[in-house]
Amino acid sequence: MAVTINPADFTNLAIDPQDDGVWIVTLNRPTKRNALDIDTIEELVTFFSAAPRAGVRAVVLAGAGDHFCAGLDLIEHHDEDRSPADFMHVCLRWHEAFNKMEYGGVPVIAALQGAVVGGGLELASSAHIRVMDQTAYFALPEGQRGLFTGGGATIRVTDLVGKSRMIDMMLTGRVYQGQEAVDLGLAQYITDGSSYDMALDVARKAAQNLPLSNFAICSAVSHMQNMSAMDAAYAEAVVAGVVNTQPDARARLAAFADKSAARVRPNE
Repeated sequence: MAVTINPADFTNLAIDPQDDGVWIVTLNRPTKRNALDIDTIEELVTFFSAAPRAGVRAVVLAGAGDHFCAGLDLIEHHDEDRSPADFMHVCLRWHEAFNKMEYGGVPVIAALQGAVVGGGLELASSAHIRVMDQTAYFALPEGQRGLFTGGGATIRVTDLVGKSRMIDMMLTGRVYQGQEAVDLGLAQYITDGSSYDMALDVARKAAQNLPLSNFAICSAVSHMQNMSAMDAAYAEAVVAGVVNTQPDARARLAAFADKSAARVRPNE
């Protein structure tokens, strides 16, 4: 059932739909370095719950100002003085938001600049593609602040960089940036220019794919990583059976068969 997303309903996110189906979602708390308070998390849950049913073909996730996201809003956390149970439920809402991103089936391309720190790295690691500029830096400083990650870093960041590097980042506050961050898997692209411009280019390319293909790529792959090899092989065959026979693909397959479709070529 189709739903409608009204950008005016959001306060901490600036929502800007484009004509080609790409939606720009910007964390809009620049004076807080886009730190994530509970209201921002709830808006992320709302948007990404609706996106697959609202005709969103791809999302560019960006941060207003000089930083992508500095993580948990520590001022809110300090002032709320939450109980263990209260903070557990906050973490579960973070997981809800980030799972909606990773498993929702809509390509999410993060445009990273400045701080991608703590919960900001957890947010970025929930995107399917991450584009960084030369100012972006990655860290998990929870250990130095008497904290522990609660938004999925132990799952997603560990998947990106490995267990030993993850533990090192948390114990020492080690910062990664530049090409080294790309080589470790924290981002897939680095640019000397604007990460937003490159992320938008990537999103527009992804948005040209058939929605069902993108849905499978952006949900099934993550689900299959949680399965045994035998279960994943079976699930892959079932998904391929559905996606690879979709009627909307017939014209694209015909173009390949008659050699009118663009061929894959190496970068010159």
